[in-house]
Amino acid sequence: MQTAQELYTYEIITKEQTDLIQQAAECLARTFIGVDVSGKWVQEPMVGQLNIEYEDFYQFTKDYLDSTVEQGYCAVACDAHNNVVGVLAGDTNAPEIIGEDIFEGSFYDMNVILRVLEDVDKRFMDDYQKRNGKEIEDGELLHLFMLGVIAEHDRHDIIQQLGDKLITKASSQGLKAVLGEATNPKSMRVMEKYHNMKKYQDIEGNYIVHRYQENSQLNGIPASVADGTYIVIREL
Repeated sequence: MQTAQELYTYEIITKEQTDLIQQAAECLARTFIGVDVSGKWVQEPMVGQLNIEYEDFYQFTKDYLDSTVEQGYCAVACDAHNNVVGVLAGDTNAPEIIGEDIFEGSFYDMNVILRVLEDVDKRFMDDYQKRNGKEIEDGELLHLFMLGVIAEHDRHDIIQQLGDKLITKASSQGLKAVLGEATNPKSMRVMEKYHNMKKYQDIEGNYIVHRYQENSQLNGIPASVADGTYIVIREL
C-alpha cells in the first residue's frame, strides 16, 4: 500500500512553472466554487451564497498566484501523472485595506467577500499595533490565503504535507507567525488539527470574527454551515 508521500509529490512552485500555476488556480477555483470529492460536497460558504461563477473566481485566483508566487509560498501536491490535486497558497505581504469596491460586472459580489476579509484583517492589524507599538510590515507574517484539495484519497495527508512545507520554510526564514482567515468550521478544524493554528484573541481577549448573521448579504448562510470568518494564527 502506497503512502500519501509516495502517491503524491510536493513542491513549492516558481513563476517559471506556468503550467503548474494554471493548474493550481484551477484546483483552488474548483474547491471554492464547489466540487464533489469522494461523494462530499466541498465549497466555500460565502462563494456559494453569492453564486460567484467559476471563470471569474479562476481569474481572481490566477491573478493572485501570478502576483505572489515568486515569494515562494505556493505549494502544490501532484499525482503520478503530474496533475495538481492540492494547493496551499500564501504570501508575506502585510494585509492591505483597500476600503472600496474593486470588482465589477459578473464578479461584483466578490466585493462582499473582500469587505469581510478586510474587516477581520483591519481589526487584527489594529490589535497588532496596540501590542507591538508598530504596524505590520511585509515579510513579518506568512498569510495562508487559499487551500484547495481535489484528490480523492489521502486528503488530510495532503493538507498536512502542504502546510508543513510552507510553515517550515516560513520558520527557517525568520517569519514571526502564520496567519489565516478561516471562513468556515471545516477550514478552522483543518488549520487547528494539521497546522496548530488557533483562533486569534485580541488584547481584550475577544475573538476577531465577522459574523455572517450580521451581514445582510451573507445572513442566508445557515449557522450550522458557518457562523463567520475568524482570524487564526500560529506563532513561529
